Amino acid sequence: MAKSRKITGRRMPGLFDPFDDNTIENGDFRIIPDKKMEEITREIRREQQSAGVIDELPPLAANEKVYFMSFGSGSSGNCSYIGDSQNGFLIDAGVEIAKVIESLRRNGISMDRVKGICLTHDHGDHIRDVYGLLRRYRHLRVYCTPKTLNGILRRHNVSRRIKDYHAPIYKEFPFRIGNFEITAFEVMHDGADNSGYFITHGDIRFAIATDLGCISERVNHYMRQATHIVIEANYDFQMLREGRYPEYLKARIEAANGHLDNRVTASFLADIYTPQLRNVFLCHLSLDNNTPHKAIDAVERALTAAGVRYFGNGFNCLNDADAPEPRIHLAALPRFEASPLYPLEL
Repeated sequence: MAKSRKITGRRMPGLFDPFDDNTIENGDFRIIPDKKMEEITREIRREQQSAGVIDELPPLAANEKVYFMSFGSGSSGNCSYIGDSQNGFLIDAGVEIAKVIESLRRNGISMDRVKGICLTHDHGDHIRDVYGLLRRYRHLRVYCTPKTLNGILRRHNVSRRIKDYHAPIYKEFPFRIGNFEITAFEVMHDGADNSGYFITHGDIRFAIATDLGCISERVNHYMRQATHIVIEANYDFQMLREGRYPEYLKARIEAANGHLDNRVTASFLADIYTPQLRNVFLCHLSLDNNTPHKAIDAVERALTAAGVRYFGNGFNCLNDADAPEPRIHLAALPRFEASPLYPLEL
């Protein structure tokens, strides 16, 4: 469908607008001249101001706070939220709807402020509750690549009416939700079409890559730019090798399109660290083959060996006035519970 063009400074009159000397003929339409339109606009604004009405939001400040929250992270279900004081969106929808709504409500965020759902890929632990959310909140849109949508319809018992809510996106082509600019990028995993997201808002640069088997060129490209990172630390190699999983499943996890070992994640974070990096959230930890302490310890040791001064070990508050500079906070996102609502500050 062709894009419509916006005619700056003009409006199309309503069906019952009078035709008078302040309008001119333009083919099938009657258009108010620019000069007259400016006079009408000024008059409307004077009336609104005198009545205490604000008809537009103030310009977005570069330092307006952005917040991040996870509702669950792992093969049992994945969903998180990123937003500012005006609006935000979900990343994945694999956590019970009631938990998402209640966790947001406890932090003063209503679903009216949630404008969409960005899906990373078509596996059930990331899309299980997407159609339920869309049916309950009709204003939402689901943002994913066409291949991901086709994978959802092919793999899962999901109503084909999900297409009515689909806003197609394409990797490396930025799009907007509210005040956020979002770019999907290629991630190596065994879904139909797998995406990480690079999200910017003022000076905040947020990168998320969950469910990936290796650090690809595009993951490296976007993570190096980020001030805040969410990245998978799925398994501890020794726990996986000695664990109860059958060999075929161990091989799938260790594959280049499987999941990330703690050591790989830790080495990568130490390699890309710069003082601009403020938060690292480790996600999608395996219940059987990892622990939060093992994942955090691996990253802490790698950062320390690289000479990085950090603060916070995943269990402390972000806002520590006595913390050294430059500050970096490291946390493992809970598997079953909601995380705190983290302010993404610089």
